[in-house]
Amino acid sequence: MATRRHPTARQTRLGAELRKLRDAAGLKATEAATLLGVSSVQMSQIESGVAGVSEERVRRLAANYACSDSELIDALVSMATDRTRGWWEDYRGVLPAAYLDLSELDHYATYRQDVAVIHVPGLFQTDAYARALFTYMNPEFPKDEVEHRVTHRMRRKVIIEGPDAIPYDALIHEAALRIQVAGRDAFRAQLARILELSDAEHVTVRVIPFGLDDFAGAGSAMVYAGGEVACLDTVVRDAPHGTGFIDSEAQLEHFRRLFRRVKEASLTPEHSRDLINQVAKEL
Repeated sequence: MATRRHPTARQTRLGAELRKLRDAAGLKATEAATLLGVSSVQMSQIESGVAGVSEERVRRLAANYACSDSELIDALVSMATDRTRGWWEDYRGVLPAAYLDLSELDHYATYRQDVAVIHVPGLFQTDAYARALFTYMNPEFPKDEVEHRVTHRMRRKVIIEGPDAIPYDALIHEAALRIQVAGRDAFRAQLARILELSDAEHVTVRVIPFGLDDFAGAGSAMVYAGGEVACLDTVVRDAPHGTGFIDSEAQLEHFRRLFRRVKEASLTPEHSRDLINQVAKEL
């Protein structure tokens, strides 16, 4: 059984889900290893994502763990057997692993929900906006480092602009619509791009306006990616120490509630378009 030096977030998630099923069944890792006929070390590698696992072994574990959720089992099998090498592999060794993990998460997501506070969501950004943002945030980067990040961000848009586009809900704070990243003309083009994309049937844009009373729900940006089944959803949060992928059921439910509350406080899509148009006219 070959091992991986650097498992992706998706591979790590598969191992974590298998471990959750084992814990729910009340079995020790050594007992699970016996069921598969592998060593305790190999079992640990499977549950950490360092080693792969076959469809037969996933189904055998699920059966012995008394898991009867066929949709979840099929989703785990898909995670274990899919050998897709996506476009993001072009950036392996070029960009940090978190960039690739986010692209992989996008690729397999069934829907995306974003809360954006200070900056326009990445999936909406024009190349000029993204370039200005990366340059400002990383002034020490040489030009090619910035360009790699820009082209990667532009390619990520395939999930809302490509032939297999997924439903996308974006909640954007008014602050992000007024901070003129990239200058007046480029920012005017950025607002026009948001309006253009909001016309798509699978894209919904809602603005969180200034002036709301007793509102603290959009304290920081959030990405919520839907999995094949709800328990495989993922929340992505940026933190000082790096990008965090959140997948515990308790935390997922917390962020589902948070997204609903922020959505309820936001303007309707129609009124959001009006506000974006107003901001553009004021530039």
